[in-house]
Amino acid sequence: MIFINGLGAVSPQPNAGSGQFPFEFTKYDGNQLRCPDPGYKEFIPADQIRRMGRVIKMGVTAAKLCLRDAAHVTGFTSGPERPEIIPEAIITGTGMGCMEDTEKFLATMIRNNEEFLTPTSFIQSTHNTVAGQIALLLKCHGYNFTYVHRGFSFENALLDAMVQLRSGSVSNVLAGGSDELTPTYFSITSRLGHWKRKPVSNDRLLEDHQRGSVAGEGATFFFLQKEGTHNSYAMLRDVRTLLKPGSDEKTGRFLLQMLHDNEIAPADIDLVVAGFNGDPGSDAIYRNVITACLPGSAIAFYKHLCGEYQTSTAFATWFSAMMIRHRTLPEFALLTPPPANFRNILIYNHYLHVNHTFILLSAP
Repeated sequence: MIFINGLGAVSPQPNAGSGQFPFEFTKYDGNQLRCPDPGYKEFIPADQIRRMGRVIKMGVTAAKLCLRDAAHVTGFTSGPERPEIIPEAIITGTGMGCMEDTEKFLATMIRNNEEFLTPTSFIQSTHNTVAGQIALLLKCHGYNFTYVHRGFSFENALLDAMVQLRSGSVSNVLAGGSDELTPTYFSITSRLGHWKRKPVSNDRLLEDHQRGSVAGEGATFFFLQKEGTHNSYAMLRDVRTLLKPGSDEKTGRFLLQMLHDNEIAPADIDLVVAGFNGDPGSDAIYRNVITACLPGSAIAFYKHLCGEYQTSTAFATWFSAMMIRHRTLPEFALLTPPPANFRNILIYNHYLHVNHTFILLSAP
């Protein structure tokens, strides 16, 4: 088994990263959920903050929150000058990478006729910049990898982390997912019909029947080990991905096979945390699959908290691990009566009907 022994999040819910749970639900009106900037100076040297793009600052902060939490969970101490554990490997997933710096670089190229270009935006526009900056700040010289596979990005980072740990290559991994929302990206994807045209309150997201969802962003990290402690959040049992299943029936068979492989009966899934996002066509898929395969499970959702983005399942994993740890389900995430137990939680998400993912967590 793989244990979650630390976590950290920067999300549109400003108090989610405080470690308190349930946190106070923050309501928004519109079609975008953006992360309020935390106090970056606590986590990043002041002289480096101004050179970092927004998603880099979010990622570094979430990673350091995770590593500080891991120090508490595992009993690690190294003094006030180094409150974080140094991971042996850093593995991240991102759907779009550092969009802000990419846009800056391209805009400067156009404005200056491809002359007199500064390298900073280009250097920080690559998709592995977040993982690289974390490694540089922590002086971590181990395995460092970033997955860029649309709606599979975070799941592939988890799968790699599980392989590294089970093979014995490392004893711990810092794994996470991050994506940012920029005005240009939002404008382009709006033309594709991804987002709701009229403003909607996120606490009434599933009551709105417009096409599309609300755009989101965030950065979430996990400290993974093969050994648990009495403070471990959850066990990461399995991660599965399914590309373009073609029918809800095929998705259901895939889900049931995953449970069978893990020797879990459908009735043993206490809670399904599904990626309902307010788009009628998208949400119908969740209803069909869950009704057919897990009719007795309680159901919760999470995208009214963080919005829709390609690595939103990182936030869902954080949310689910916190529910297992505290044995409580906030009312603002409920779609059915709460479960009696929090032994097994299944996270089910799909991105644009293409990338279907399942993450299975259990109580440690």
